[in-house]
Formats: sequence, structure tokens, C-alpha cells
Amino acid sequence: MEMLRQAGAIPYRRQDDGWEFLLVTSQRGNWIFPKGIVEPEETPEEAAAKECREEAGIRGRILPRALGSYAVRKWKHDCSVEIYLLHYQEDVEPWEEKHIRERRWCTFQEASGMLKKPELRQILSMARNRLEGDSSAARAGPDGAGFATG
Repeated sequence: MEMLRQAGAIPYRRQDDGWEFLLVTSQRGNWIFPKGIVEPEETPEEAAAKECREEAGIRGRILPRALGSYAVRKWKHDCSVEIYLLHYQEDVEPWEEKHIRERRWCTFQEASGMLKKPELRQILSMARNRLEGDSSAARAGPDGAGFATG
């Protein structure tokens, strides 16, 4: 059986008191990061950006280089999920899945406590480490490096 490819993103923004990360609820009510299937005509970066628009109602820029990946079993298939950082730019209203999902901006500590899966907490730690070590991540806006999410 073929492994399904998924891509997702950890949306982030800089606030006066530090980094914030956006979580959304899964259809089961668990807090997760937006993710979904990489369609044949999409790159993983495009899929991650699309999922942020659909599941979280936000637009931003995907930073180059995936943070990491993890394996999950979904729909009776093995899936490989590649996760990117998305620098938040704006809310999108109305957003496609607003009626079935909640979204919440959180500090690193809050997000870490809300994420159930250890692999998501680990990738969140990788995100924080990259943001704290990479000054270009703080300015990856319209003129910064990254992929547009259109």
C-alpha cells in the first residue's frame, strides 16, 4: 500500500512578549497544526499554505526548508507528514472550516501543553529553536524569503 504524503505548517507571529503559535482543533477536538494531503499538482509547501487558509483561516509565507516530518496512520494508510513554518500575515474571512474548527494563538508553553502527540511537541520545539536562531524568520514578510500562500 502506497504511503500518503501530507504537509502542514506551524503558523507563528512575533508579539511583544515573544513568539506565538497558532493551533487548530482536529475533527476529534484535539489541538493540532493545520495539515492535509499533498495533491499531485501541489508542492508540499503549497499544500501546507492551503491547509492554513482552509483549516485556520490565515494567510502567510511558508519559510524554506521543512522543520521535520513524522509518520501517522490515517484512513487505514500510513502517512508521512512534512511540517513547515508559516509566517503569519493576515486572517482570511470567511474561512472554509470555521464552522468545524477552533483556532487559538498560544505561547510556546501553552501550545506545548495543549498538543497531545509527542511528535507535534517535538516539531514545535524545533520551530522555536529555528525562530530563535534565525533572524530572517522574524522578517519573512512580503519582501522576505519564503513561499507566497496566495
